Amino acid sequence: MIVYKFGGASVKDALSFQTVANIISNNYTKNETIIIIISAMGKTTNLIEKITEAYFENNQKSLYSLLSQLAEFHLLHCRKLFHNNISLIDSVSQLLSDLESRLKQKPSENYNYEYDQIVSYGELLSSNILSLFLQNSGFSNTLLDSRRLIRTDSTYRSAHVEWETTTALIQKAILTQTGNLYVTQGFIGGTAENITTTLGREGSDFSASIYAFCCNAREVTIWKDVPGVLNADPLHFPDAEKMDYLSYHDAIELSYYGAKVIHPKTVKPLQNRGIPLFVKSFLNPLQSGTKISEFSPETKTPSFIIKKDQTLLTISPRDFSFIAENHLGFIFQQLADLTLTINMMQNSALSFSLCLDTNNAINTLLNRLTDTFSVRYNENTELITIWHYDTDTIDKLTTNCRILLEERTRHTVQFLIKSEILS
Repeated sequence: MIVYKFGGASVKDALSFQTVANIISNNYTKNETIIIIISAMGKTTNLIEKITEAYFENNQKSLYSLLSQLAEFHLLHCRKLFHNNISLIDSVSQLLSDLESRLKQKPSENYNYEYDQIVSYGELLSSNILSLFLQNSGFSNTLLDSRRLIRTDSTYRSAHVEWETTTALIQKAILTQTGNLYVTQGFIGGTAENITTTLGREGSDFSASIYAFCCNAREVTIWKDVPGVLNADPLHFPDAEKMDYLSYHDAIELSYYGAKVIHPKTVKPLQNRGIPLFVKSFLNPLQSGTKISEFSPETKTPSFIIKKDQTLLTISPRDFSFIAENHLGFIFQQLADLTLTINMMQNSALSFSLCLDTNNAINTLLNRLTDTFSVRYNENTELITIWHYDTDTIDKLTTNCRILLEERTRHTVQFLIKSEILS
């Protein structure tokens, strides 16, 4: 059994769906099961997030304008793929009608709950389109509903997987069936009460590793619009190099520091089973890509990760007491409640500094902290992480920069700088 995951860039339009079908065709045999995990089309998630905001704010004019954009985009590509086959297009239209009906209801007061119920339609639409297109192209397949198979708790927008139940559900749905080609959604799951949840932004990679773990797959391939795992973002570093091999350990480190190619939660389930992960280009599927496994040649190639739009908070007790365990415990509890993730932190005797992705929840955090603490903050900063750094790489990236925070370990160095300094 193998698991293929196709991201939004690989299903951004009708032509991309045809490319996916070609990859399946070139790798499909009746002797091995393929599970296909698919993300929402192109930038659909961004669009549905705007729909969610308009719905929650009761901005009807914006809501129906955005809904119209969503429907037109998907139906346009359906007509191209299905050559105006009305019955196939109607199946997708029904999902769009279901979403519109939901948006006519009054929203609850829980934004994260509403977010998961609405944004999940991106994956539901794309998986239905791919399943229908493969069926229409001669590839019999079974469309699975991840909301009924990946069992989670009710932590909306960042749900935690209940592994034992999930394994049983997925194995029952796949291993006991006669078919050997399956299509399902990434990013989404569901509670025991059949309430939709999501696994975190860009969580479709994690979905692929969940299915692979539960079925003890032979390998996983994530199909991207890059040739493999690069040592830097080519938008910032035109001479970025592809890394042919990575160990699980190194891949986890890179994803933890913000490398965008792999979702941070993806690698651990695969490492537990010893399942190799390949990152390949869907534009050049015959190229080797990057292989991530337990025993990979050690790499010392410096890697560069830039996270823009960061906020630095420096927190100090108002009574000038030391930052102690009780202070840190309180701060971390507020971060957990608001699902805010620390990208870098540092403490001294009288203060605790932390770097976060800029987020609306930071205002709530500030309100919760200011009774007990004095809080200073810097916005519009950028976090630079260099993995396997040396003096030359540090000098290259920090010359003429105002460094707000710095931290070094044996293999990694991080600098928080003002964003306007870095071009």
